[in-house]
Amino acid sequence: MKKVEVKEVGIGSFASRRSFLKLSGLTIAGTGLLLAGCSSDDDGGTPDSGQLPGVRNGKFDLGGGDLGILTYAYALEQLEADFYTRVVNGNQFGSIFNSEEQAVLVDLYRHEVIHREFFKAALTGALEDDARVLPSLEFAYDSVNFNNRASVLGTAKALEDTGVKAYNGAGRYIENADYLLIAGKIVSVEARHAAAIRELIDPGTAAFAGNDVVDANGLDKAERPSMVIPQVAALDFIQTPFTANYLP
Repeated sequence: MKKVEVKEVGIGSFASRRSFLKLSGLTIAGTGLLLAGCSSDDDGGTPDSGQLPGVRNGKFDLGGGDLGILTYAYALEQLEADFYTRVVNGNQFGSIFNSEEQAVLVDLYRHEVIHREFFKAALTGALEDDARVLPSLEFAYDSVNFNNRASVLGTAKALEDTGVKAYNGAGRYIENADYLLIAGKIVSVEARHAAAIRELIDPGTAAFAGNDVVDANGLDKAERPSMVIPQVAALDFIQTPFTANYLP
């Protein structure tokens, strides 16, 4: 597979949006040490060891409590990072997307890799046991044609919209204020990703904030993990089995 050199390219009319996307991603990268430095009992509490992430009955379970929610987010970020890595390294990436679109997608790729590595480092530090950190997942995209613009953007839209409602739905269950702050920062970036993808699909329309993702109260939709995980599983992208028996 031909590897595309990931670098800044012509940005044209996307200049303002891309600048904001880039700054958002770097802001998240800069906060990485905060969460990585937080232990599970920073707020005076100790998580139920029976709900920590880890292998149970031969499968990795995401666990419960704050660390379970963060592990859940890590699984989603692994998926998004892997998808965009394949997009920007696709043989036809430079053919099916113009330079402005490539620049946007490369920024999204960079952000998702930052998010993935951030959660990996954070959970490694917080759990203090590598066996309890979700391993690298395996992925397959049999239903995606990476040489087709509509297929790539349609999949990106599904992943970004799902990511936003996943963070929004899980945030209510986070008890540690530091963890909640970081989740809030990341979901704001994910929402910008979702808007950017929708703009690429339907430029110049209101699709970036369509009523399929923004409710009557002007809020992004939110769904708890037990609702999101089956939706992600139905995509059949994640090939590594895991359970989520302790998540709401």
